Amino acid sequence: MAKEREKEKISVKSSWNYPYELKLLLIVMLTLFSLATLFQFLPSRFTISTSDLRFCIASSSPLSLSPSPPSLNQDQLLSNGVLKRAFNSYGSAAYSFIAMSAYRGGLNTFAIIGLASKPLHDFGDPTYECRWVPELNSSEYISTVSYRMLPDKGHGRVYSVVVLNCTFSQPINANNSGGKLILYANNSGGGDWTSNHIEIIEVLSESPGSLNFSLFTSPPKYDYFYCGSPLFGNLSPQRIREWLAYHVWLFGPKSHFVIYDSGGIHEEVMEVVKPWMELGYVSLHDIRDEERFDGFYHNQVMVLNDCLHRYKFMAKWMFFFDVDEFVYVAPNNTIKSVLDSHSEYTQYTFPQKRMSNKLCLSLSDDAEQTNREWGFEKLVYRDVNRSIRRPRKYVMQPRNVYSAGIHVSRNYTGKTIAGNQTMYFHYHRTIVNRGELCKMLINSTEIYLENRPFVLDTGMRDLASFVKKFELKMIGSTLQNTPT
Repeated sequence: MAKEREKEKISVKSSWNYPYELKLLLIVMLTLFSLATLFQFLPSRFTISTSDLRFCIASSSPLSLSPSPPSLNQDQLLSNGVLKRAFNSYGSAAYSFIAMSAYRGGLNTFAIIGLASKPLHDFGDPTYECRWVPELNSSEYISTVSYRMLPDKGHGRVYSVVVLNCTFSQPINANNSGGKLILYANNSGGGDWTSNHIEIIEVLSESPGSLNFSLFTSPPKYDYFYCGSPLFGNLSPQRIREWLAYHVWLFGPKSHFVIYDSGGIHEEVMEVVKPWMELGYVSLHDIRDEERFDGFYHNQVMVLNDCLHRYKFMAKWMFFFDVDEFVYVAPNNTIKSVLDSHSEYTQYTFPQKRMSNKLCLSLSDDAEQTNREWGFEKLVYRDVNRSIRRPRKYVMQPRNVYSAGIHVSRNYTGKTIAGNQTMYFHYHRTIVNRGELCKMLINSTEIYLENRPFVLDTGMRDLASFVKKFELKMIGSTLQNTPT
């Protein structure tokens, strides 16, 4: 007995001679087992996941060590007496690629829309490879080199817009069994010629049976489609109301409008948009997260290209302009008659009518009556300074277009024409004016102000009564008290 007790003492004593780390690990494990027993008596609504336990173990274990910092490159004195200086790089100034979306453009072609580091494309030569990986047999993948388009070149900031066209030599997912489109984005040493880094990005996935082949050959659902620039800032609900009512009236029942919200659809604007959404005329996309990435004009061109490729098979004609701009058709014409007469063209551009954003027509001494008028009803003085070249806007047949720009597309098949039967009235910055627009009331056909000539142009004013009646017919009086 004495020998057995002595062995027990030696055993206990030797166990406490293990290194400190092992003792601590045993204590932690004993504590966790005790907690596991305790959890059996807790109420059912109290739960703890295995991931919580793993995190607890990982954070408590003394065996988990912080990674060692990378070794520094050191200056070297060469045999010829020259001191070779060393450089050490840390972090990343910008992402090499930010994917927003990817869409099919046909049986064997895809479009990928995103952002990339502007210096990388301005001064480097990145390359992009697309790979289709079938669902059933991933080893039988097919690859192609993508065609890169930079539709906002010259406008980007930290990031530029990149649109990639991936066209394969054969139909993809022809048996509708599913698969994935993988993008291999290679910086090709841009920014650091010693680093040739490749990002592998899954940009699109098709589940088995999900591909609708008829989409590419069926007639489009809509005759006229609007792709909008991102809306941001403290926008005027009344101006948005006027713009929507007018263009739904102009484009007709087979039209649709896609609005991208970068922070401009606040509660009062939402009240204006909602009735048209409920009628099926408007789709609203929340893209506020794009504000994280510093691109030109809230990444306007990326948004336009997302809209182009997302809806290209749903529209016969697709318009690109802003919410302070109103498309206008010359008298004795309609949108249908103008565009039908130019159906052989992929792209139709139209000129601008720049309107004063503060000169208003005064037909009476009743200022309250003028205040109650809609913006395009009372802003009727057009800037006719001919020394300024004014940008055009455009409408196009999207099935023939590869990328969209701000004022024109540069990547399409077919012909383009500069028309004049359609134009757009531009009421610059009125969309962010929450007060009364009229700063000066005039009862004259022409005026010279601030070294610029203005003439009376009532083209849009003459349509106001028709648009107001149309709005009342479509959505009732729900927006009659919309705030400015």
